[in-house]
Amino acid sequence: MKLIEGEIGSEYQVEDVELGLALERRLEALGILPGTRLRILNKKSHGAVIIFFFFLRFALGTGIARKIIVKEAAI
Repeated sequence: MKLIEGEIGSEYQVEDVELGLALERRLEALGILPGTRLRILNKKSHGAVIIFFFFLRFALGTGIARKIIVKEAAI
């Protein structure tokens, strides 16, 4: 499932990031890499996805959220 398809309030685990090398490295520096658990806080009407991970709130644009593959996190 792509991150953009996730439900608000649900927790997910990142499986893969399918972006260009430079952007993928930037997300890795922020802590978004395979195995990272995150929760979707909100989805804005213009497509931004607000996520929460490592005590941080972060907004991702639609194009990036479509390239992050996630699965539902096990409790």
